[in-house]
Amino acid sequence: MIALLLAASSAMVVSLVGTRYLLPWLRARGVGQPIRLDGPQGHITKAGTPTMGGAAIVAAAAVGYVVSHLRAETVITRSGIVLMAAVCGAGAVGLADDWIKVSRERNLGLNKRAKLFGLIAVGAGFAAACAWWVDIDTAIGFTRLDGNSLRIPASVWVLWAVVVVLGTSNAVNLTDGLDGLAAGSASLAFAAFVVVGYWAFRHPNSYDVKHPLDLAIVAAAMAGACAGFLWWNSPPARIFMGDTGSLAIGTAMAGLAMLLHVDLLLPVIGGLYVIETASVIVQVGSFQLFGRRVLRMAPMHHHLELGGWPETTVLIRLWIVNSLLVALALGVYYADYLSLGLIELPADSL
Repeated sequence: MIALLLAASSAMVVSLVGTRYLLPWLRARGVGQPIRLDGPQGHITKAGTPTMGGAAIVAAAAVGYVVSHLRAETVITRSGIVLMAAVCGAGAVGLADDWIKVSRERNLGLNKRAKLFGLIAVGAGFAAACAWWVDIDTAIGFTRLDGNSLRIPASVWVLWAVVVVLGTSNAVNLTDGLDGLAAGSASLAFAAFVVVGYWAFRHPNSYDVKHPLDLAIVAAAMAGACAGFLWWNSPPARIFMGDTGSLAIGTAMAGLAMLLHVDLLLPVIGGLYVIETASVIVQVGSFQLFGRRVLRMAPMHHHLELGGWPETTVLIRLWIVNSLLVALALGVYYADYLSLGLIELPADSL
């Protein structure tokens, strides 16, 4: 527990203070975010806001992870190393994308092929290391590995992992369109992974997870880093995380879900990102098939803005939706543990 608190608190402090000093450095170099001209008109005033703040999130998470292991009782594991390396790799892809946007002064960074290749390389490297260096059980689980889990060969699992990394990182990227939306929702999602990892650590006979405590530490560091960044990213945002942050956050969530064997619970923990991504798919599909748009603008948060909701109202209500989905995921996770019959509940609680 001490390691988790060290990871979260140190990452939060580094993110909070680090972003404070990153802001003037970015402003001095004119690192400002270009804004979509076809987006909500209220966002035009945000043009020029410093971006690439996700670098502070990644750096803070790495520092939090290291600080938590300064105690002799806490051991750095292969799972933790591989996951942190993947987070840094995805952040590097996002950093390149953000830099191209800024240097060319347009809201388009890496071309789709280059960005896709970069994320595939990160996902494939992460998956291969997990399968053959960490030597995890390459099965797809819901709340834990049991007789109903889908057992697949390591080579197929690597492909599955790449798809999960691509899907989750891009889903978080799509959600990062309102001040504080991605950072706030990610803090809650990572908090859920802290609970899952620590629970698996405390009940090793019920969960076939390698290095669950170290994975919980990574989740705690990411949660703290996102929370610290939120201080500067809350409306009106003084800095954006950019793809540097959103791709790193999405990759961290995907990696935690697979290493903790809650792959199929990820769409519930990250339900907000599923909703946002689905809104884009529905919008594009409807326009291509029927020549009409279902939403005023995709993703969903822009649709709500154009419907007359103030940005802060959209933000808080989507946070509430995200909180309910995270609570649901944890409830399902705990209910599954109760189904094992390892705890005798008092008669008056039934």
